[in-house]
Amino acid sequence: MSSESAPASNFIRTLIQDDLAEGRHDHVVTRFPPEPNGYLHIGHAKSIVVNFGMAEQFGGDCTLRFDDTNPEKESQEYIEAIKRDVTWLGYEWKGPVRYASDYFDRLYEYAEELIRGGHAYVCSLDPETAAQYRGTLKEAGTDSPYRDRSVEENLDLFRRMRAGEFAEGEHVLRAKIDMASPNMNMRDPILYRIRYLTHHQTGDKWCIYPMYDFTHPLSDAEEGVTHSLCTLEFEDHRPLYDWVLEHVTPPCRPRQTEFARLNVNYTITSKRKLMRLVDEGHVDAWNDPRMPTLSGMRRRGFTPASLRQFCDMVGVNKTGGTVDLGMLEHAIRDDLNRNAPRAMCVLRPVKLVLTNYPEGQSEILSTAVHPQDESMGTREVTWTREMYIDAEDFVEVPPNKKWKRLSKGNAVRLRGGYVITCNDFVTDDDGNVTEIHAEYDPATLGVNPEGYKPKGVIHWVSAETAVDLELRLYDRLFGVENPGADKNRDFVEDLNPDNLVVMTGCKGEANLASPRTDIPYQFEREGYFFYDPEASSENRIVMNRTVTLRDSWAKISGQ
Repeated sequence: MSSESAPASNFIRTLIQDDLAEGRHDHVVTRFPPEPNGYLHIGHAKSIVVNFGMAEQFGGDCTLRFDDTNPEKESQEYIEAIKRDVTWLGYEWKGPVRYASDYFDRLYEYAEELIRGGHAYVCSLDPETAAQYRGTLKEAGTDSPYRDRSVEENLDLFRRMRAGEFAEGEHVLRAKIDMASPNMNMRDPILYRIRYLTHHQTGDKWCIYPMYDFTHPLSDAEEGVTHSLCTLEFEDHRPLYDWVLEHVTPPCRPRQTEFARLNVNYTITSKRKLMRLVDEGHVDAWNDPRMPTLSGMRRRGFTPASLRQFCDMVGVNKTGGTVDLGMLEHAIRDDLNRNAPRAMCVLRPVKLVLTNYPEGQSEILSTAVHPQDESMGTREVTWTREMYIDAEDFVEVPPNKKWKRLSKGNAVRLRGGYVITCNDFVTDDDGNVTEIHAEYDPATLGVNPEGYKPKGVIHWVSAETAVDLELRLYDRLFGVENPGADKNRDFVEDLNPDNLVVMTGCKGEANLASPRTDIPYQFEREGYFFYDPEASSENRIVMNRTVTLRDSWAKISGQ
């Protein structure tokens, strides 16, 4: 993909510029290394934009590598979903998709190299005892009694671990670093553990699996990564990253640099919590349009351009913090206001009869697809005797002088059509308006009437050509700014009870019978709506509200 604007300056960009200028590298290589244990979420979008974006800005390459070192929680479903998300955001990875498991043979060789150098040992402490030996943040750890095993004994035990001679938890391979280190990650961390699991890529070839902190730097090195760009939670792991590379003979020495992760209010990005929402039925699936997953946002109608713009607005820095969700909503509104085609849809339809328009007659009117972009062309709408307008656009007596819609005795223009004047209306036994009678002025198509002034402009659809729609009005998934912050409450109690309202019987213009599937529509005065192929069927068109036309949340929530 090509950059849409000049890249913003940030500390990572400056670092890479300096590395290139000083001759440390002549070609930039980054990587995006997700774990295939869930769907990508909005936080991952920033990591994708940073890693792929930096490579793109400097004419380099970015690889996609799955950190598949824990087969118990991984699946091919997640792998395919992640590939779709990266592609959808507009990025291409260099070469084939890679897996940490591609390097399992090489990683094993590196592990034996550490053992031969006296830098790793097989520890036989049970997990509970090993945890006690590790110490605390205030107290140093205690050396394992197995720390001084000979190189020959360690090699023998490690090879037997690989051969499947021991039970899970009976032995682990640990780095020999410093049990008194103030950095807990450096207190002889585990490098390999025994797990009898079938791996989705390697099958039953392995019964020992490397830990992430061992796998990550060596996979980077095997791929020739120059800049390993991670979020801040990996900052304390960087000394171990460097230690691993210093104590083996890798083909290159990547440099790890951390940036602040993306946290958004009214949102959670914990995979564990997101999975719970799915498992407990609070949402329908990982790609539910209420979810902050990229697949859910795509289904809701968010565009790749809007997410990239949002990430650019947030910026790349070292300081953590929480971004207002309104910034994300601004980004999608800005994109759709410029690019979304327009259409008319009546959410609460009430019949409008033009009593002076001939029965059986109709005419085709032409109106703009986008009022500010002539290049998008025009669309046709049908004018007929019977219409639908929104029930909220009519009152018998205007509530105040500012009323800009239809009322008895007053005139309005139907968007792109003629001016009409209401003469009468019909109600049911409960007083609800069921039908409105009006006359149209045939001299007002495209021109203002003489002698009277319409109150405003309202949207409409022909009753003869209208398309039935089911509209799903999505709102923020959580009703509090920091879900789960109150430790005395379960985070699911913070769900917004109005995060989804389903409206059936809505009426859309005829063009929506075959809706576009690449971008949402702007429905007149109602918001932006996107066709949902998963929920729709041959006789049912479902459209999801991406976002409202304006931010009304702050006003509603009293902020």
